[in-house]
Amino acid sequence: MGQAPVVYGQSNRPPRGDYSRASADYTCPQNYASYTEADHDTYRRLYERQCALLPGLASQAFIDALPLLGARDRIPRFEEVNERLYQATGWELVGVPGLIPEVPFFTLLANRKFPVTDWIRKPEEFEYIVEPDIFHDLFGHVPLLFNPVFADYVQRYGQGGLKAEGLGACEMLSRLYWYTIEFGLIREPAGLRAYGAGILSSSGELAHSVRSPEPQRLPLQLERTMRTRYKIDTYQQTYFVIDSFEQLFDMTAADFAPIYERLRGLPEFAADERDAVAA
Repeated sequence: MGQAPVVYGQSNRPPRGDYSRASADYTCPQNYASYTEADHDTYRRLYERQCALLPGLASQAFIDALPLLGARDRIPRFEEVNERLYQATGWELVGVPGLIPEVPFFTLLANRKFPVTDWIRKPEEFEYIVEPDIFHDLFGHVPLLFNPVFADYVQRYGQGGLKAEGLGACEMLSRLYWYTIEFGLIREPAGLRAYGAGILSSSGELAHSVRSPEPQRLPLQLERTMRTRYKIDTYQQTYFVIDSFEQLFDMTAADFAPIYERLRGLPEFAADERDAVAA
């Protein structure tokens, strides 16, 4: 038992989470007894705040699935969510101490296991936290895993990630994850809506992504997305828009190896680089 902590990007702060609890695949049991009443209250307040912001901004599929998380006044138990989730789409949640390496991450997704950080932010981090915590992972990601098409897309992403690692293309593929699973927008009959977890768990970026005139919104194209850098410490300056989860799933059916080869010789797009075609 025990794994080395994981850091992505540059940071002078040590990673959060107790990695001494992690098994070989970086998973660990949810230490439910460790949550304090203050932890549960933080989760409740985050949940209530985000719920109030969802109408007119979040994907209807997300809004419809959100009650399946269960408890909203306390941190849910993973095993209770799993009873419903596995029946719906064959997925299950597994605890992790924090960020995990790419190969274990891809392997879990490829096997329909979604890693959820088991610690929650401190009250003083209520508005912003650098690393994803249990609220981001549960509230932002898990509801759409109840959607069969989106759940299949996430598994396909994990399978593709394992192939990309062998081809030295993880950076390109990570941008697809960022601009779909984390910061994706979808055009629904009622208008533009957010489905990415990074948006749905953020109080400020939810309105910014859907309504602000500042960012550009482009139709999702694999090669443009994989060439586009992104920001981790500010609101996104570019978003990519899909028309349906079926479109997203079908778009990622092809073998990406030829795409990676084409992109290796092409310049990248800056996160704020404007495009002639907007969504």
